[in-house]
Amino acid sequence: METEGERKVEESRGNKRLSESPPDDDCCPICFGSFTVPCRSNCGHWYCGSCILQFWNYSSASKPCKWPMCTCKIVNLMPETSLQQQQQDLEVTEVLKSVQRYNLLFLGGVRGFFQKVRELPFFINRMFQRLMDPDANDTYIAEMRIFAMVLSFIYRATPFDFIPTGRLGIGRVFDFSAITLVLILRLVGIYRRRRLMQRVRRLAAMELLQE
Repeated sequence: METEGERKVEESRGNKRLSESPPDDDCCPICFGSFTVPCRSNCGHWYCGSCILQFWNYSSASKPCKWPMCTCKIVNLMPETSLQQQQQDLEVTEVLKSVQRYNLLFLGGVRGFFQKVRELPFFINRMFQRLMDPDANDTYIAEMRIFAMVLSFIYRATPFDFIPTGRLGIGRVFDFSAITLVLILRLVGIYRRRRLMQRVRRLAAMELLQE
C-alpha cells in the first residue's frame, strides 16, 4: 500500500514533469548544457529545441523521435510558455517553427496525414540519404516495397502499358525494382564512404610530410 510520503514524492514528480518551464537545477540530456529554447516532450522530459530536432534528424525522419531514456515516442514538443509570449530573435523563431512543424507531422488524424503528404519530398530526400548511409540500421526496404506496391496499383489504373513485365507481372517488377534500388544506393553509400576515407588518409599523409 502506498504511503503518504511516497504519494507526495509522486505528486512532486508529476508537477515537475508537467511544469511550464524546466527545473533550475536541470540540464539538457543531449548536450548536457543549459537549456536553449526549452521544449517539454509528451513524456515529461525537457530538451533544447535544436538538440531534440537534431537528434530526430539523425534518426528515422519518417517516424517520431524515440528517446532511449524512457523508450517513449515523442509525438509532441511543448516550448516553454515564456518563449511563446515574448518576441524572440530570428534563431529562436526558426527553432519554434521547426518544433511546430514536427508536432504537425506526428499529430495524427486527417490533419497529420495531409501534413505528411505536404512533406513527402522531405521524407523521400531523407529516405534516400539514409539508404546511402552505411551505418544506418534501417534499410527502408519495407517502406520502399510499400511505395512500389502503390506505384503498381497506380500503373494498373492508368491506360499505359509500356513496361515489359513478362511472366512476373507489374507488381513483382516494381517490387524487385525497389529492392534493387535499395541495394544499389547502399553500395553507392559504401563507395562514397571508402572514397572519403581515402581522401582523409591522403590529407593526413600530406600534413605529416609537411611537418
